[in-house]
This record gives sequence, structure tokens and C-alpha cells, in this order.
Amino acid sequence: MRPFFPSLSRVTSPEEIHAHRYWIAVTVTLAAMLELLDTSIVNVAIPHMMGTFGATIDEIAWVSTGYVVANVIVLPISGWLSSFCGRRNYFALSILVFTLSSFFCGNATSLGGLVFWRIVQGLGGGGLIATANATLYEVFTPKEAAQSIAIFGLGIMVGPTLGPTVGGWITDTYAWPWIFYINLPLGALALVAALMVVPESRYGQRAARIDWQGLLLLAAGIGCLQILLERGERQDWFESREIVAYALTSSVALIVFVWHELRCEHPIVDLHILRDSQFSISLIFTFLLGAAMYSTVFVLPVYLQTLLGYNAWETGMVILPGAISSGVTMALMGKIVTTYRLDLRLFIVMGAAIFGWSMWQHGQFTTLSGEGDFFWPLVWRGVGLGMIFIPLNNLSFANLQPQHIANGSGFYNLTRQLGGSVGIAASATAFVQLQTIMRGELLHHVSRYSPETVERLAKLKALFLSHGVPSTLADQKALFLLNQQVAKQAAMLSFERLFLCFGIALLIALPLMLLMTRTQFTRGGAPVEG
Repeated sequence: MRPFFPSLSRVTSPEEIHAHRYWIAVTVTLAAMLELLDTSIVNVAIPHMMGTFGATIDEIAWVSTGYVVANVIVLPISGWLSSFCGRRNYFALSILVFTLSSFFCGNATSLGGLVFWRIVQGLGGGGLIATANATLYEVFTPKEAAQSIAIFGLGIMVGPTLGPTVGGWITDTYAWPWIFYINLPLGALALVAALMVVPESRYGQRAARIDWQGLLLLAAGIGCLQILLERGERQDWFESREIVAYALTSSVALIVFVWHELRCEHPIVDLHILRDSQFSISLIFTFLLGAAMYSTVFVLPVYLQTLLGYNAWETGMVILPGAISSGVTMALMGKIVTTYRLDLRLFIVMGAAIFGWSMWQHGQFTTLSGEGDFFWPLVWRGVGLGMIFIPLNNLSFANLQPQHIANGSGFYNLTRQLGGSVGIAASATAFVQLQTIMRGELLHHVSRYSPETVERLAKLKALFLSHGVPSTLADQKALFLLNQQVAKQAAMLSFERLFLCFGIALLIALPLMLLMTRTQFTRGGAPVEG
């Protein structure tokens, strides 16, 4: 296919590609990290956007929802698009679309315009992760695959973690459009680097025609599923006709999509790779890993900001040591997996155990916890996830043929993304329900007839009276403050239960490791036994 862009690349021969492999890894990781950063960077700027456009919370939510929906639609077809356009063309075009749409997001003068350009931005960004992953598996030798995934995994971990911190600092220091403008220089750098060093795939096979039916069915099925997960908790789930409509549309579209793709001569998503049992099993674990990873990133800032009063920057500084420990662990894992032929399943088991231990420590947090209490639990969380990430990647792709890596990468990253969406939606719903339950249990012990409650109210009333508050008003303020304290403790107990559930989720998935082999990644479907 004729290139979309000038032939700036000086990296063409296998020898040159191997010599530039680390530059390639840094380039594709930078692009992927930009995409992941934008999944969370806008969240802290939502109130400012509401003020600018006079939007309600439901209306402004489409700024985030539109981006994520576009992402998940593109992820599973990124392998097909990479083959159809050429990997270098598709990767560069994705960066260009992402960067240009970032400019238009910042320049938006209406809510509709902002949502539109966020969707376009998501379409561009969705191709970056899967294409980056597939590129790394091809340009690095089988023995070096773990090192490449360590570099890539650092971007996967750091991007979502830094999003709220960077977004909060930019919004407070400048204005919300700058959370999009920051992508312009970084996107331009990634684009030039991609044109210079990212090579074409040796295994790309252009389809004879475009599977429009499959594309439309996939967009409807995955899109409605993601919208359901994004809006379900706010709409009270299946009590809402809107959510029921999304569920029915998604179910029907995905069922018809599977039936169509299995019969189609040139499918837009090759479902036959799911015949590889190792890959299919890994998708289940990847789904749970995404749920645990993204849910903790979602719940911890809510705890820090609502109960402890941290701002976005302080929250980011608390979370940062965990991201660093994850990166260091992945670098070490890359070296260990490359140097020693060990059973990779053991590292996953150890990582899940460490993550579970970290979540148990998270479950000991209180409303009086300080930064010193958070450091080691978050470091251990990063270590646990870092120990899982690289071995699971290697095991997942161990048996796939080279021409199926791009398609498998789209599936793999889509599954992790959906796992995160399900985990966040489930966490938000569970938190609301747990708060109600915990509040009810606490109120059993807080009664006007309880001596402890009477004593507590008397002390609170005395406190208000000492500040000159009239007696009748002091009674009301004492009751109000006691109610606030009960609500705060109910929320704290709910956070504790959620953290424990995150740890258990990965631990109960460990029996899946028995169904996987001790293979390590190699190309051409000839695994190296550990």
C-alpha cells in the first residue's frame, strides 16, 4: 500500500531494526502512555468544564465516556487496520489523529464540539496501545521480549496513575484546555520518532475487502457495553430503560457479530485465535487483572480526597511510589525472565499473593491514616502488579503465530480495558450499597437511648455552647455532626471491604494457572519450555 507519509524512516533492514529496538520501544511506549494519560487526565477538570459550558454532570460525563467508547471499539480491530494500512502508516496516522483532535478539544466552544473531538481523539488513541504491543513483540528477539514488555508496561502503569495528578496541576495552574494542549508537543515528538524508527510489519496481510457488517456490529456491541458500564451506576442500572436498551443492543450485536465473523471469509476480527487455549485462559486472568488494577486506581483517590481532604496533586504524590515500584519490578522481571528459564506461572502466583497482601494492608487504612501509612502498601501493590504483568504477557502470546500477534494484542488490551471498566463500575455500585449497609449497622449502636450516644451528644453540644451557639441550635448542630461522623465511618468501612475484594479477585483466579503450560514466548508457535 502506498505510504500516507513521506519515507523518513532510516530503519529498514532486520539488522537496523534490531539495533534501534530500544528507540522503537521508547517511541511506541510514549505514544501509548499519552493515550492512557488521557483516559484519566480530564476527570479532575470536569467541574471547570461544567462551568464553562453550563452542563450537568450527566452531560459532561460524555467527555470521558465518548473517549473510552471510541477506544474500546478500535482496540479489537487495530490488528486488521494495521495490516490494511501498513503498521507504520497506521501507527503514525493514529498519533496524528490523536494529536490534532487534542488541539480541537482544547479549542472547543461548545459541549457538543468537545464530545465530538474527544470521540475522534479516542479513535486515534485506541490504535496506539495494541499496535505498540504488537510492534515490540516483532522487533525484539524472543529472548528479549520480556525486556520490551517491561518498558511498555511502565507506560501502561504510569499513564493512568499520573493522569489525575498532571490534570489537577495543569487545571489549577493554567486552565482546563491545557490538559489537551500538553499533547501537542509530545504528540509531535512521537509522530516524528514513529516515522523515523517504527518499521513495517513483516507479517501484515492486507484483506481483500472491508468487513463492514462486522465493523458495524462490533461498534454497536462494544460501544453499548462500554456506555452501559460508564453510565450504569448513575442511572440505577436496570431500573433505567436506557441501561436496559444498551444491554439488549450490546447482547444482540455481539452474538450476531460472533456468528458473522466465524462465517466471514475476510473477518475484521479473526476469532479463530481463541482456539489457542493458553491465549483464551490468559484473557480471563487479564480481565481480572484489569479490574483489580484500574479499580484500585479509581477507589484510592476517592478515599484520599473525600475522607482525608487531599487535593489532586497530594493524591498523585501518595500514589507515585507505587507506580515507581511497579516500573522497577517490571525492569527486574524483564531481566530475570530473559536470563533464566523459570516457570513463569510461579511469578504470577507470587505477584497475586503480594498484591493480596497489599490489599489487606489497604483494608487497615482509617480516617486518621497519614502518608506514612500509605507508602509500603502502595509499594507492595506496585511490586505485585509488576511481577504479574510481564509473565502474563509472555504466557498469553507464547503459542500464537507471528501473523496473529497484532490481532491477539488487540484482544488482549481490549480485555484488560473492559476488565477495568467492569471493575470501576462494580466498585462504584458496591461502594454505594456497602455505605447503606454499614450505616445501618452503625446506627444500631447510635441511639438516643444509648448511654454512649447521649454522652457523645452532650460533649458535642458543650463544644458548640463554648463557642457561643444558642442551646437549641447547639442540639441540632450536635446531631448533624454525629450524623456526619457516622457517614464518614460507614464510608471508611466500605473502602476497607472494597480493598479486600480487589485482593481476593486475583487470588481466586490463580487456579487458572494450572490450565496453562510453562511456556515462554517465542515466535512462530514454537514455545520454549521453561
